[in-house]
Amino acid sequence: MISIVQLGTIDYATGLSLQQQLVALRKEEKIGDVLLLLEHTPVITLGRNAKAANVVASPELLTQRGVELFETNRGGDVTFHGPGQIVGYPIFDLRGFARSSSLSSRAEENDSKNRSLESRDPAFAARKHIGVIDFVRRLEEVLIRTCADFRIVAKRIPGLTGVWTDGSALKGRDFSRAVTVDENEAASAAERNEAKLAAIGIHISRFVTSHGFALNVNTDLSYFNLIVPCGITSKPVTSMQQELGKKLDLNAVAESISRNFGVVFQSHILWLDSLEALLCGAGAPARELLRM
Repeated sequence: MISIVQLGTIDYATGLSLQQQLVALRKEEKIGDVLLLLEHTPVITLGRNAKAANVVASPELLTQRGVELFETNRGGDVTFHGPGQIVGYPIFDLRGFARSSSLSSRAEENDSKNRSLESRDPAFAARKHIGVIDFVRRLEEVLIRTCADFRIVAKRIPGLTGVWTDGSALKGRDFSRAVTVDENEAASAAERNEAKLAAIGIHISRFVTSHGFALNVNTDLSYFNLIVPCGITSKPVTSMQQELGKKLDLNAVAESISRNFGVVFQSHILWLDSLEALLCGAGAPARELLRM
């Protein structure tokens, strides 16, 4: 079972501290698997592989825009979190999630590197629970399905992590009267229309996950001009609002995310009203969390 807690808007330092303490409780089996859904006040975070040069804004400009800057232990490069973006922090023990051949085959259809690793490593192939690659692919699957719930066609891009608009699903264009189509030109146009909807960066310690994903729903995309998002210069960032031309209800998107977590992770979902409900019975360390 996955418990879900919505926290509203919190600053990044508070969210990071909360994750660290929940990870400790999960390792001690004092709590079960939990997904935190929230928004952050404006912040730029740098992952383990981040290049400082990918923060292109000056410290003065960051201060002017009210944007904090944090180095983290998650994977990935540089990204932005802020209002209108749903951030999800799954605190999961991966040993509780069995590998699913049907999901894995679909998610890794173009991921020959992963299949090669599995064929070379008998221990990897024999493992019954999901690993880091499986986990990331499942997060992508959750977000792709969530976008589909709102009639946005999204996909993976081989070699890149995250969720992207499908450039081949050209929005509202009628090609029924076209006489000829150059396939190379069409493919090039499709690639140009690929834009990032969601970023993923995780950390795993003793099988327990932290950090997670950020889905741009009604995000102010101008903040991404302060960085080179995820170190990728060739593809822009977009949002569900930009793709649909209207604002979305964040609660409706959060509910879709929760449903899709249940499907993709093959788990029951339990919505909790508060951290207190999650931490009931977890002991003294839990009470400290309630003082955030």
